[in-house]
Order: sequence, then C-alpha cells, then structure tokens
Amino acid sequence: QAQLVESGGGLVQPGGSLSLSCAASGFTFSNYFMGWYRQAPGKEREVVATISSGGALKKYADSVKGRFTISRDNTKDTVSLQMNNLKPEDTAVYYCNADAGPSFQYWGQGTQVTVAS
Repeated sequence: QAQLVESGGGLVQPGGSLSLSCAASGFTFSNYFMGWYRQAPGKEREVVATISSGGALKKYADSVKGRFTISRDNTKDTVSLQMNNLKPEDTAVYYCNADAGPSFQYWGQGTQVTVAS
C-alpha cells in the first residue's frame, strides 16, 4: 500500500527557515516524479516545487524561486523541501505528491506551515 508521510511543519517567524521531509513507502520511489504542493485557507491547492525521478530536473513556482529548494534521496525514499526567508503568504498546509501518470498518483496527509510573528 503506497504511503507518503510528511514531517517538519510548524510555526516560524517571517524570514525564518523550515525543512519539510516526506517519507515514501509501498511503491518504487525512484520511478516517480515527486512534488510539494500547498493549500492556504480559502484557496485552491497549488504546486510549489517538483523534481524528476532521477533528481536532475527541478521546477518551482515563481513565488518561491530563490527561497525554496527541493531535493530527493532515492536510497532512502525521501523528498525534502528546504524553505528559507519564509513569508506570511507561505502559510498553508503542505502536501507531498508522487506522480507516475494519471493512474499512479499518491498524496500525503499534509503538514501545517505557519509563518507569523
């Protein structure tokens, strides 16, 4: 059974940093594109960053470019999101996603990130 478990969320002051981690199990992790998405209250879920199965290709939302870094470790079946210079508008529930096509998509349960002073 495929499973994604996020960790690392919390409360941080503006300008601070957080690192999110997602542990995968139950599927062949190295075959999947991985991504981080977020959903703020009253808004639709949006993509934050994605990384290809081998890790060579990374894409970021314009709003987080230069501040967030996505990485993966295919030996440990984990994907991470390093978030620096956090802003109040980054406040959201962050979700880990695994994607190998329309019939092969998995989501984690989400982790709350709150940026406030």
